[in-house]
Amino acid sequence: MARCEVCGNDYEMSFEVHAQGAVHVFDSFECAIHRMAPICEHCRVQIVGHGVQVDGRFYCCAHCAKAEGGEGVVDRVGASTPA
Repeated sequence: MARCEVCGNDYEMSFEVHAQGAVHVFDSFECAIHRMAPICEHCRVQIVGHGVQVDGRFYCCAHCAKAEGGEGVVDRVGASTPA
């Protein structure tokens, strides 16, 4: 068992996340997101999806990036396929 670095729960199904040379231990995806998700530079929401990056700054969407001066930024949308 390993102790979650966010909530301190010592849980038999905890898991490790290896990122940027560090190892993190969590007991849930909720705790992993709380610790690891970047925060939008404009609206301060935690970015759980793709988001966008402009000049090394993270945004949750193109709207927020544009509000901070990002140019030519568009949200990624899935292409619809004919049935």
